[in-house]
Amino acid sequence: MIRIGNIICSLEIVEKHFICDLNKCRGACCVQGDSGAPLTREESELLLREMTHILPFLTERGKTALEKYGPHMIDQEGDIVTPLVNGNEECAFAFFEGGIARCAIEKAFAEGKSVFRKPLSCHLYPIRMKEYPEYITLNYDVWGICQPARDMGERQKVPVYRFVREALERRFGVEWFRELDKAAREWNSRKIART
Repeated sequence: MIRIGNIICSLEIVEKHFICDLNKCRGACCVQGDSGAPLTREESELLLREMTHILPFLTERGKTALEKYGPHMIDQEGDIVTPLVNGNEECAFAFFEGGIARCAIEKAFAEGKSVFRKPLSCHLYPIRMKEYPEYITLNYDVWGICQPARDMGERQKVPVYRFVREALERRFGVEWFRELDKAAREWNSRKIART
């Protein structure tokens, strides 16, 4: 493990490689899964405030899901999540462009219509963050649909933590990321020296 302040990072996020390959996965993470994207309480409130800016980017199916479930709901594990179309299909905020699932929340942000970039859980993926009273853990999540991302990351030698740099800086700050990067480089140098 690497610990920076009260944040504990698994070694996998510095040792494993990852780069999303949308041309191969087709945005499957927005379509598959047992529930929608996890949201923090603050994100669920921000989503409510920003809905009028995001609505124009939604599909009719997504709008129908939001009318039925609202912009967020509680899943079976008690987490706040985005709703799914028909309760078990794609995320209500997904839209399709060239056969690739994309995020309407992110599209509204990219076009300057909304201040909500996207759920942090999506932005951080394949890192999963868990908050406890005394510390936060960051772990690497392996999902079968992301094999193309692992392959591309391996070919280009991009560590997981660097792939999600913007998300880590968004959550923990630039200085924290610099400390993680330094610790990761030192760890990987020592690892290479041992082999």
